[in-house]
Amino acid sequence: MGGLALIARAAGHRVTGCDAGVYPPMSTQLQEQGIELIEGFGADQAGLSPDLFVVGNVVSRGNPLMEAILDQGLPYTSGPQWLGEHVLAGRHVLAVAGTHGKTTTTAMLAWILEAAGLAPSFLVGGVPQDFGLSARLLPAAGAGRTPFVIEADEYDTAFFDKRSKFVHYRPRTAILNNLEYDHADIFPDLAAIETQFHHLVRTVPGQGRIVAAAGSPALDRVLARGCWSEVVEFGADGAWQAGPDEADGSFEVARGGKPIGRVAWSLSGEHNRMNALAAIAAAEHVGVAPADAAAALTRFAGVKRRMELRGTVAGIRVYDDFAHHPTAIETTLAGLRKRERAGRILAVLEPRSNTMKLGAMKALLPGSLAQADLVFCYGAQEGRHALGWDPAEALAPLGARASAWSELPALVEAVAGAAQPGDHIVVMSNGGFGGVHDKLLQVLRSRHAQPGTSA
Repeated sequence: MGGLALIARAAGHRVTGCDAGVYPPMSTQLQEQGIELIEGFGADQAGLSPDLFVVGNVVSRGNPLMEAILDQGLPYTSGPQWLGEHVLAGRHVLAVAGTHGKTTTTAMLAWILEAAGLAPSFLVGGVPQDFGLSARLLPAAGAGRTPFVIEADEYDTAFFDKRSKFVHYRPRTAILNNLEYDHADIFPDLAAIETQFHHLVRTVPGQGRIVAAAGSPALDRVLARGCWSEVVEFGADGAWQAGPDEADGSFEVARGGKPIGRVAWSLSGEHNRMNALAAIAAAEHVGVAPADAAAALTRFAGVKRRMELRGTVAGIRVYDDFAHHPTAIETTLAGLRKRERAGRILAVLEPRSNTMKLGAMKALLPGSLAQADLVFCYGAQEGRHALGWDPAEALAPLGARASAWSELPALVEAVAGAAQPGDHIVVMSNGGFGGVHDKLLQVLRSRHAQPGTSA
């Protein structure tokens, strides 16, 4: 919604917005861009009398402002519908869908097109370091030729539109990165999510391209239900393949067994190599040579909150990562372990997503945290983000390596007390986590205060 606010303003509209508990980097971005943010959803905001209320999917019936909008018969629509009808129409939309890696892959693809001189517009569910903004809207150069790169979320659109957001985007190029069960608050099972992905596939034109992960049973089932577009697959069993990462982090990109480029970067993990393949294959569909795309990724700076180094104190590194699904947690830690063979990994986890709060994935947590030397799990027992299960019980298979905390100050002291020079502290949450990163760095500085300490 913050990205939509930037796009709406770039389209010439005056934009204000309201939300509860906004946190960086989005709050900072809105402030820097001069977009007024009102805290809370007071019914009195109906008095602003805008031409249109664009409603996010966090808003439900009973929300004071939404009830006022309905009672007064004021005009409203959803964010995805507004975007599809007023911005995306007439552009070449490149949509990035999948359970994991959407934000990073979208940022990679936008950067590849930027480096190729295609000047893409984009909407990303994070802040790409290369652009410093989560969204950008540039003038359309011609019907169907101007690229718009968008993160295509399968979450439902709004309380009044239970279709997935991505059915509004009408892409000509669609990446299907992977597909697992998630969003337990709105989908009863994986089959229900597969149906939504099938709806997305049905919107891709015959001259379009679907870039799909090879070897995914769920995606195979989606495509088997009907596909009318070119399909190119990436991964070990696909036409597009990534060689093993070398000591310097570089890897070779091949198609049909023939080398076509090399990516040299600091990102870690097999998941990021797969993200890169998908972005390169999608960029080719709008005319970017794979070798040029690989070269562009060598200069890719990453995304805020995706293994973002927040600070270093006495050789202790503190990272911020958005991982909140067991698969994402596992791949994040595995990538770090492979890159940083020395030093311990301290995983600090907040199970905050609706799926995690419901406990649908709790049995998978111990396995996903196997690469961590110590695990600190924060589970608030009261308030909006309270867990409906006991993290100490769920993490019991990890034995003494894991501990559960319900008070943030105590958690910070425990992590800082356990940390040693050379350790890597990975903070994982899809929320603000109470500013735990800065709190940790502050306590570490006080504990390790000495000449030459850097942060």
